[in-house]
Amino acid sequence: MPKRRSHFKKKFLIFISFSGSLFLLSGCWDRWETNDIAIVTATAIDKKEDNQIELSLQIFIPRAFGMSSSPGGASGGGTGGELTFVISQKGVNMADAISKLQAELPRKIFWGQCKVFIFGEKIAKEGIQEHLDFLLRHPQPRERAYMFVSKGKAKHILELQSKLERSSAEAMRELVDLEIGLKVTLKDLNEMLTSEAQAAALPYLKTMTEKGKKKSFQFPKIFGSAVIKKDQMIGYISQRETRGILWLRDEIKGYTVTFEPEGKKGNVSLNPVTAKVDLIPQINGENWSMIVKIQTEGTVIQNNSSLDISKLSNLKVVEKAYQDGIRKRVEFVLVKVQNELRTDIVGFAKEFHRKYPKQWRKVENRWDEVFPEIKIKYDIKAHIRKEGYINKPMKLRIEEEKE
Repeated sequence: MPKRRSHFKKKFLIFISFSGSLFLLSGCWDRWETNDIAIVTATAIDKKEDNQIELSLQIFIPRAFGMSSSPGGASGGGTGGELTFVISQKGVNMADAISKLQAELPRKIFWGQCKVFIFGEKIAKEGIQEHLDFLLRHPQPRERAYMFVSKGKAKHILELQSKLERSSAEAMRELVDLEIGLKVTLKDLNEMLTSEAQAAALPYLKTMTEKGKKKSFQFPKIFGSAVIKKDQMIGYISQRETRGILWLRDEIKGYTVTFEPEGKKGNVSLNPVTAKVDLIPQINGENWSMIVKIQTEGTVIQNNSSLDISKLSNLKVVEKAYQDGIRKRVEFVLVKVQNELRTDIVGFAKEFHRKYPKQWRKVENRWDEVFPEIKIKYDIKAHIRKEGYINKPMKLRIEEEKE
């Protein structure tokens, strides 16, 4: 009898376990099928004259994927490339504009693949905090999406086509991933604007026109950075100045650095391979200063000078020129942000707060006055790796053959 009960109990437990597993195999009851959603790839936010905003969405066209299309593609409401179309609506805020956009679309708007957000310059100058709050509170937009500011209307950027990528949004994302400009995500932007300095810099987009034989072609390009203070755009730094910011953030991986060694004819170009950047704050009485310490290695990729840098003495000359070049780039942008913009987009406030919390609390409410007065000291050491210059430069070999 006990054996029969044990056998029955075992069968009952197996039945319960099997029944429970059926619930796990039933799938996600609230999942969204591709055919039911409008996939947003990029979003543009502009300011209208009637104190409303214009929200523009670049939406992926699933049926066009994998199909051959004629150049230029086709779409309704403006084109962002042959695989996307752009749709816009006005509203008193983002939530209002989205509800109006949803009323025009037969599919549910899906933000999970939106990897690019662009603020038009007009709305960026007025203030972006309200719109940033909405994006952070909404459950769908990814915090890893890239943030931009555009010269003129942001909507126009979405309407541009890309020769190589499927959409202008994808082209912008690839530009940022190549690290030729600042890389700022939604999460990064929020952290910067809520940090001690309450300042940020975003990639600044312009529309470029390439003239062809039959027709012109327009495309987006990164031209420096828009400077945001509190939540408003207060100025702009050039691409050259942005390179100084990239050095300070240790993000100078996508650039080739070209310089002319002092007293020598010709240029040397190299790629930075590694860089270690330290910002070291110092307070001596009423004097505040910052040591910018950079240690970097680079590889020569082209030598148009007459220097044979396989020789140690010439190598030292090139390394000195490399160091001086880095200092000029960093110094160039620090002069601009301290004296003209008076906005700490380089993270000095964070470093002083970390090392000198008591002194920081005394100046935090007037940091805009203190930041421009900080003295900068430089400690830059550059080293050149020995790859890429085993042979003498062609120019030098030709001169030797003539002799």
